[in-house]
Amino acid sequence: MDLTIERLSKTYPNGVHALRDVSLTVPRGMFGLLGPNGAGKSTLMRILATLQEADSGQARLGEVDVLGDKEGVRRTLGYLPQEFGLYPRATAEELLGHFALLKGVTRAGERREVVKSLLEQTNLWEARGRRLAGFSGGMRQRFGIAVALIGNPRLIIVDEPTAGLDPAERVRFLNLLSELGEQAVVILSTHIVEDVSDLCQRMAVIQSGRILLEAEPTEAVRAIRGRVWSREVPRDELAAFEQAHPVISTTLVGGRTVVHVFADAPPDETFRPVEPDLKDVYFTLMRGLSLAPPAPVEVIVEPPVEVPDDAEVPSSAGGDGEPDVAPRDAGAA
Repeated sequence: MDLTIERLSKTYPNGVHALRDVSLTVPRGMFGLLGPNGAGKSTLMRILATLQEADSGQARLGEVDVLGDKEGVRRTLGYLPQEFGLYPRATAEELLGHFALLKGVTRAGERREVVKSLLEQTNLWEARGRRLAGFSGGMRQRFGIAVALIGNPRLIIVDEPTAGLDPAERVRFLNLLSELGEQAVVILSTHIVEDVSDLCQRMAVIQSGRILLEAEPTEAVRAIRGRVWSREVPRDELAAFEQAHPVISTTLVGGRTVVHVFADAPPDETFRPVEPDLKDVYFTLMRGLSLAPPAPVEVIVEPPVEVPDDAEVPSSAGGDGEPDVAPRDAGAA
């Protein structure tokens, strides 16, 4: 079951074009939506989560009209927004049970089973009696996913879920999302390239409300292989260097400034080739450059002209082999 989005657009009253004819096909599994802050990611997520209206376009989850049948979508949706509030004095077990009741799990016995299963799945069962005020950032995010999973949703949307997590919590959370992607359509909206690179089978890059790329991450990296070059640049020369070359990224490595340049050939002999990664793809697109390879130059070879043996060959020489135009007399006026 795919999520299909066709020409979705949204403009806010202040004139900001949040989405411009967005079209995507999102299959089951992990799908990364990558873009900078303000690119339109959260607007798209909120529209798909039935929390905001689109101006135009269509979206379907299998046979369900996402924009027209909001109740139908909500029955099969799990949504973890970028920011969400919790009751700090409630325990994880109490609050998750409350959310399960709101989601329609009315029988007490069934509700206890659902709560236990979800807290175990998110590795929070041992903390079930703790108040949420004492949860770490990673624990809060995992609790948010537990809430989103009530009702076994077919569409799961997570908006910037790893922002602020320490490395261990980030890995634990991404592993959980990866497991969920085996059974549902999971959209991971983020500005963190590594989250998409580590987790997603397919991805899209969005900027200023427009989709710049939709592909498998490995395909996107393959498209720029052989066209990323690197060299060190003195800091006092960096500004002039960026004016002269298509620099896609600048990194400070051990006190040295290392730049990556996107070009079909090395700008000069001081550049070395780089094995690109998804960051290079992302920064290339953010700079407004195309990943498409240059069009091949068509070389037209004219067939040789056959000259008969008895044909006269035009010559600029006279009959005696001297030029037809005599040199000017040196003594002439």
